[in-house]
Amino acid sequence: MGITQILFWFLTILALVAAIGVISSKNPIYSVLWLIVVFFAISGHYILMNAQFLAIVNIIVYAGAIMVLFLFVIMLMNLNAEAEPVKNVYMKMAGIISGLTLMIVLVAALSHSDVQNTIIRPGTSIGLIKNLGKALFNQYVVPFEISSVLFLSAMIGAIMLGKKDPVKKISL
Repeated sequence: MGITQILFWFLTILALVAAIGVISSKNPIYSVLWLIVVFFAISGHYILMNAQFLAIVNIIVYAGAIMVLFLFVIMLMNLNAEAEPVKNVYMKMAGIISGLTLMIVLVAALSHSDVQNTIIRPGTSIGLIKNLGKALFNQYVVPFEISSVLFLSAMIGAIMLGKKDPVKKISL
């Protein structure tokens, strides 16, 4: 087992443990911090695939900007455990059933994929900025712009939800 495989398995286990920490932590701030660990582990996987630009962009954009935005939204909304409504048992069961259904679909889709014949040779230009820019701005311009509008509308919605009503002054 080489150093690349050891790093791969370490980053994979780190990402899985951190992802479990995201969904199992009661405090939303801790969930965001676990999500940052997941993004760093994914960036490590990008580095192992010789996609250094994607790794740096993942750290700067997701672990930096998006996570700071999440933290601001969480702090702005002032989520307290006391204010959280009690979840219905039926809603929990529906969540478990839909999650298991999604897992079955993903396993079925991945079991029929052909990864044995995929060969990535060293020295290819797979993770280079030039190829990424060509693909992003030629083939994926519309989804890229739609996602930016989606993030903007989510920010505006979070601000509107977290905005406090002004106290009305009674004048005599």
